[in-house]
Amino acid sequence: MNTYRTAEIANIIGIHPNTVRLYEKLELIPKPERKPNGYRIFTDFHIEQFRLARLAFRVEVLQNGLRKKIVQTVKASAAGDFDTALLLAEDYLHQIKQERSNAEEAVVIVKQMLSGGVPENSHFFKRKEVSEYLGISMDALRNWEMNGLITVKRKQNGYRVYTDGDIQRLKIIRSLRCTNYSLEAILRMLRQLSENPDADIKAVLNTPKQDSDIISVCDRLIASLSEAEENAYKIISMLENMKIRFL
Repeated sequence: MNTYRTAEIANIIGIHPNTVRLYEKLELIPKPERKPNGYRIFTDFHIEQFRLARLAFRVEVLQNGLRKKIVQTVKASAAGDFDTALLLAEDYLHQIKQERSNAEEAVVIVKQMLSGGVPENSHFFKRKEVSEYLGISMDALRNWEMNGLITVKRKQNGYRVYTDGDIQRLKIIRSLRCTNYSLEAILRMLRQLSENPDADIKAVLNTPKQDSDIISVCDRLIASLSEAEENAYKIISMLENMKIRFL
């Protein structure tokens, strides 16, 4: 197997030598062996691992632990545990697809609301049922209610019940939170949506204030997740090739 010095690795990958050392410190590449004089010795495995890491971090997807998951994937590969890295990468890809599906559904719901479509309250759900159905923690639901994002009705016995309309609103909030918008910003967007139910969808899409439009926000999220999905397939393919070459 070929060997390389720090400067050679930096030149091949196109990074500063200090970045090579930083990747080593962060455990994103295997710890290189050293010569008697202290110089690091890198191999072809290091080169591919650098390329994998840079590919993995090319798309910044921060929501719902996705960033943490891709870091774990890269670290597992750096440790030579390609099976674990592939499992993590597949899980990462699955979650990206789910987040994109959620965002696409949120866009459909907002368009229905703008067109005056309000769901009939034919179902009523307890908080635990909503938590499990939407994949939202109980604490998050309480927090959103406390911050005025949603007002939940109560039965005569005091128990909260969520209606079909509440579920739709929660699906919108879920996707907006994935974009890392603050609760205050989300509340402002929801109020705008509630105050303008007869708005023309085309006018909403073309509004100059794109940062405060729910459809535009979700569209940007979908675009980001679509790019991340394409990137995830490349990561998985690269890990499979590395497993064959270096295991």
